[in-house]
Amino acid sequence: MKIFHGSQSVIKVPQYGLGKVGNDFGLGFYCTESEDLAKEWSVQPNSDGFANAYELDMKGLNVLRLNTPEFTVLNWMAILVSHRQFKLKVPVAGAAYHYLKSRFAVNVDAYDVVIGYRADDSYFDFAEAFLNNSISVEQLAVALRLGKLGEQVVIKSQEAFGRIRFTGFSTAASALYYPRRQARNDSAGREFEELLSRNDFNGLYMNAILAQRIGNDDERIPRNIAP
Repeated sequence: MKIFHGSQSVIKVPQYGLGKVGNDFGLGFYCTESEDLAKEWSVQPNSDGFANAYELDMKGLNVLRLNTPEFTVLNWMAILVSHRQFKLKVPVAGAAYHYLKSRFAVNVDAYDVVIGYRADDSYFDFAEAFLNNSISVEQLAVALRLGKLGEQVVIKSQEAFGRIRFTGFSTAASALYYPRRQARNDSAGREFEELLSRNDFNGLYMNAILAQRIGNDDERIPRNIAP
């Protein structure tokens, strides 16, 4: 697999055990299969970045692909609430936080590589709105496709880190890629505001999931959220 890591520096040898435990899928090396997305993620408003390029030998690795029918959008949510900090704005959100972790959690640390949506920028807002009972689970599944904000490939295990080979880097100009990043995010935000303006009277909201003790096998929970 060819992957790219957007950064403010050139990283020839990614190090196992470094990074932030509070990222989407916990500790790991966060990459993407898209060089352009890596460039967008690397830049700051007034600072250029780098798209570090690698080849990852996937043979024999245990890979968690969240965007497949095996998993639901609530599995993704449960992973997020296990690692990220959310603003719990309504009483139901606190109960939802614990319910998702107990009923839909996936142990990402049991895998060598995790592939799934990146929850920075607008995606995190979508997730937070669902947790706070502002949108239905059906609306959340739609929102995750807005703006094509991208999938990430996360290197988790020491074994997987041993399979990474650095192949070079390219420079990302802030003047070019930061506006692209903002435009992509703004597009998703506008579409999400439009989604919010349409009440989903027949949708399944977090309070109903709690009240009905809904699990992962419920047919109303959207599956296959691949972009």
